[in-house]
Amino acid sequence: MPKKTVRDIEVSGKRVLIRVDFNVHLGEGGEIEDDTRIRASLPTLRYLLERGASLVIMSHLGRPKGKVDERLRLDPVAARLGELLGVEVRKLDEAVGPAVEEACARLQPGEVVLLENLRFYPGETDNDPDFAASLARLGDVYVNDAFGAAHRAHASVVGVARHLPAVAGLLMEKEITSLDRLLHEPARPFIAILGGSKISDKLKVLGKFQEIVDAILLGGGMCFTVMKWQGLEIGRSLCEDDLLAEVGEVIRESGGKRAEMLLPLDLVVAADFREDAESRVVEAGAIPEGWMGLDIGPRTVAAYVKRIGEAATIFWSGPMGVFEWERFQEGTRAVAEAIAASEAVTVAGGGDTIAAIRKYGLEDSFTHISTGGGASMEYLEGRPLPGVEALQDSEG
Repeated sequence: MPKKTVRDIEVSGKRVLIRVDFNVHLGEGGEIEDDTRIRASLPTLRYLLERGASLVIMSHLGRPKGKVDERLRLDPVAARLGELLGVEVRKLDEAVGPAVEEACARLQPGEVVLLENLRFYPGETDNDPDFAASLARLGDVYVNDAFGAAHRAHASVVGVARHLPAVAGLLMEKEITSLDRLLHEPARPFIAILGGSKISDKLKVLGKFQEIVDAILLGGGMCFTVMKWQGLEIGRSLCEDDLLAEVGEVIRESGGKRAEMLLPLDLVVAADFREDAESRVVEAGAIPEGWMGLDIGPRTVAAYVKRIGEAATIFWSGPMGVFEWERFQEGTRAVAEAIAASEAVTVAGGGDTIAAIRKYGLEDSFTHISTGGGASMEYLEGRPLPGVEALQDSEG
């Protein structure tokens, strides 16, 4: 990795201001439903504590749009982090100000505080210089371990790095190293499996993948925009009509590039978007008028599983169907299990993809599961991430 990491600096006796991504899913009662992102930060936090640092942790949660939202305070996160770390995590009710500076100044080695939700302050998303300077006064060095926020030029991601020595955490290092391996030295055959609801989320990376992978397997709602561009009947399936021309340009370019693009051969379709709706399997392009595709069909599953079994490198982002519903989950489940059983280098990313992997209990069977869906897409597109660019360059 071309950036300095926590291994390159002395942290003993230092107050480490560390940006993490604790943007976790909360239930209606405010309970944490998925602590994956908290667990992912533990190696860096433990590394720093074991070397005599004190920690000032900062994160965002949800989208409070610059105002205090009582439902999005970080108290449940502090409690869960304390349980996982095995140390007391003191939650502060503000992120900046005299009281926060005093609390941080008193920290002793091994002690941990968690600041309040950064996005309660408009200066965070505006990358306000004064807000960044206020945050920077809380630490001696800055560590960015929030890969999921690295594509945002926010104060805690970019602005703080202008005031303090700035290095990457171990999670950030792992994320970048894993994605660099896909971009620069993938074992072949290299396949990308792209799904999810919107092709607008993945159109740019689709173009990039045509240059670097051997085959692209499409599923989920996004495939219907491609099928409609091809002139196939898609009924009431998801479609982004305003992107049809752009999709066409991307598809046409594939003829002169490396990647083969595979679309579903058949589909599980339903009469309505309901878990208990009438359903049947039809050939691609034969969706009855008024019906919609909610999963890939069994012939497609067999074809995709075969290609997965032949691959040496696999990237997966986006479910193949409405996997949350029992009757429309088979495509996603089969693809997830086939990737997990593969001996290939396997990388997955995106919130829904991670949820599917967790649903089927396959977390330990992937080479790497990225914590940042949007950030991983932008990095794979070849776009620089502001949160990475802001870190100090490695001298090695």
